[in-house]
Amino acid sequence: MALRRKLQWGHLLLGDSITCHSRSYSSKVDFRKLRPMILKRIQNRAKDYPVQAMVPVAQEVLNARSLLIQGISTLMKFVPVLACKFCPEVYIGDQGHLIQTCWGYRRRGRNRVHEWVPGVLKDILVPVETFQLDNTFQGEIKHEQRFDYDRVPAVVELCRQAGADLNGGYSDNAASGIDGVESLSYEEMSYIANGTLDAWEAVRSGVRRLLMVYPAKVCEHCKEVHVGVSGHKARLCGVFKYETWHGTHFWKKASVDDLVPPKIVWARRPQDPPVLRNEGRDFYGHAPAVVDLCSKAGAIVPSKYFCMMKNKGASPPIWRFEKVCG
Repeated sequence: MALRRKLQWGHLLLGDSITCHSRSYSSKVDFRKLRPMILKRIQNRAKDYPVQAMVPVAQEVLNARSLLIQGISTLMKFVPVLACKFCPEVYIGDQGHLIQTCWGYRRRGRNRVHEWVPGVLKDILVPVETFQLDNTFQGEIKHEQRFDYDRVPAVVELCRQAGADLNGGYSDNAASGIDGVESLSYEEMSYIANGTLDAWEAVRSGVRRLLMVYPAKVCEHCKEVHVGVSGHKARLCGVFKYETWHGTHFWKKASVDDLVPPKIVWARRPQDPPVLRNEGRDFYGHAPAVVDLCSKAGAIVPSKYFCMMKNKGASPPIWRFEKVCG
């Protein structure tokens, strides 16, 4: 009986404690009155941009981008680049591989052998464009305003908002490359390749640092990029696949791969056969197209790519090809 009374008394004390410490989360705040204050705070935040400490970084990225375009255009005159006629696949080499990864058009069969044509600059350096804003914290672009704003490279827009000087950095005149590349020696070509690879690393490293300070968004479905606080309202997403969404983008935080896509390609190693075949695809390595292009022109590849490229990996055994031929 005494134990039962103690337990009842304990429950009463516990109930009083919960009642005393309970809180009411109902709020009577009028958010319509807070809206002007929030908008004013956002406008005042724009006074802190561009961040002066990031201006040299943005200028370095813009200059490195120009060197990167010029270097790739020059190396493509020396190293052959092939692109698939029916899909975005790219290969660096004299002969295209025979790996059956072509998914072609919608009505074309999947997992077919690629049909190769000469590649161009955009096959190596994938273009990513975005709307050019008046400032970082301007209002959202409406769907009916989509033609009132220019489309510019996303990296250029990011650097412009970060305070970089666009004189000579906006245009892609460097895409013509260096003249007289046929007369260059192997040492000179290796020097250009190493400089191009350094520019590639400088662009990606600088964009990664800028994204820590300046906001950028990417759509989850169509990879549309918007450099700004919030994504735009232009209904351009999924013209064919996502009709039920009425073209509305689903935004998330962008990364460096969204603004500077690496464009992964099959990388042929010295121990591989002259033409990569589908039977040995489990043994072959990969690399970003820029890295593979520069390495075939004599550049020293950073060690962080060795695992992806499988430099020390084994080559496909001969019995795999004999089994298929038999």
